[in-house]
Amino acid sequence: MTGRVIVVGGGPTGVATATLLASYGVEVLVLERWADVYSQPRAVHLDDEVYRILGWVGVAREFAGISRPTLGLRLVDAHHRTIAEFRRQARTGRHGYPEANLFDQPDLERLLRANLDNCPSVTFRGDVEVTAVRQPAVDEVQIELHDRTTGQAETLTASYVLGCDGANSLVRRAIAARCRDLGFDQRWLVVDLDIDQELGYWDGVHQLCDTGRAATYMRVGVRRHRWEFRLADDENEDDFRTLRALRAIIGPWLRGVDDDPIDIVRVASYTFRARVAERWRDRRIFLLGDAAHLTPPFIGQGLGAGMRDAANLSWKLAGVLDSRLPEQVLDTYQQERRPHAIHMIRLAKAVGAIMTNGGRTGDVLRRLIAPRLSLVPGLAGRVLSSATPRLTRTGLVRRPRWSGGIVGTLCPNAPVDAEQRLDDHAAGRFALLTTQHLTAFQQAEAAALGVFVLETKPGDRLHHWLAQTRRTSALIRPDSIVMLTADTVDDVLLTASAVIRRRRLVAVP
Repeated sequence: MTGRVIVVGGGPTGVATATLLASYGVEVLVLERWADVYSQPRAVHLDDEVYRILGWVGVAREFAGISRPTLGLRLVDAHHRTIAEFRRQARTGRHGYPEANLFDQPDLERLLRANLDNCPSVTFRGDVEVTAVRQPAVDEVQIELHDRTTGQAETLTASYVLGCDGANSLVRRAIAARCRDLGFDQRWLVVDLDIDQELGYWDGVHQLCDTGRAATYMRVGVRRHRWEFRLADDENEDDFRTLRALRAIIGPWLRGVDDDPIDIVRVASYTFRARVAERWRDRRIFLLGDAAHLTPPFIGQGLGAGMRDAANLSWKLAGVLDSRLPEQVLDTYQQERRPHAIHMIRLAKAVGAIMTNGGRTGDVLRRLIAPRLSLVPGLAGRVLSSATPRLTRTGLVRRPRWSGGIVGTLCPNAPVDAEQRLDDHAAGRFALLTTQHLTAFQQAEAAALGVFVLETKPGDRLHHWLAQTRRTSALIRPDSIVMLTADTVDDVLLTASAVIRRRRLVAVP
């Protein structure tokens, strides 16, 4: 492995990216402006696809200890009467994890940083301010920084720089990447309370469908509760600094609860926006997370989008650094992730509009229509589904123009035996799934390419999943995206050999 990668930003996206790169032996330096984990709550939700990425990072078990699965979604009207309720039927989804999970972001960040102790090729430096990023040569990126601990200025070089430095990204400005406004700009109040008393509410997400005061409530932890309220034009966070002022808007949830067991953790206003960078790459510099896109919070996919960026780019960059993959595969990062991010942003906008727009007429329509929708067979599953859209066609997504199928979607992390799932064998590497039996020559070819092989059996979940495509074989990428399906094992191996050079790209245990 040659070359060093510098990650600017030590939040969840940056640390996850560094950890995934380290699993391939890449030398990574993470530069973070804060000395410690930023203590204020921010993101509170991730789905099972992102939980699966935490599994690849190595913190899934620990995350289970700081998170709580949510039971579904309840829509309530201005008088807090239930309009409709969509309940999750299964504890775990197709990837082996709960489909919707609530947590406190600082807790997740502590897990991710502590896990870096298991990554000897990663160095984490906090309390440093990156002041400039430039590319003085075709094979080098230069970073200037100020170390606030020593007071010294430094100049560092790297083979690649990844900008995971948030919405006000210096790295994005350095590559002159403009942001496209997708037409959303709303001010919301975010309230986090620590309450040492049971409120007696259902453990799902509560959406207040009231155009006069749209709101969301969720129980994030044993004692931690989160409310989000849309602010009127003449309101700001200073109007709600005290518990007395907050009771004017959260009072319906606090009936029978006096002030003593309640501590205010945070009251802050945010302007929720919908934006995406026009360019996510300039030669050897890449943008990830909020540096590349901003998603309104209505479907809880902001942090998840950054984690998907990390999963998409890390194996490609590691393969290029190891001369295992051609440099052109890096072009597919923006080609795949940007349309996906835009789709999720637009979905978030649409969900927000359905729940809160339309004035009093909209409120009436929601009261009339939503209860009937919740009774439609199968609709609850679609409303609560965590599955995200398939990736667009690229050199690493060989999807026929005339067919949907499974190409470009996530392969399920299904059981392969009584104790293990697919990721226990194939996470971070290419995999061949097939209903056929491989010949000795085919097995040797797959081994030479570093491709994990799983011959599915009738009755297995993956066998059924693959058989539905009417194809016998599929090539799964290291990020578990289905790269292609084929009628024969030879067809898969032929494509794999055209992409992968004959040295193993395998995650380091």
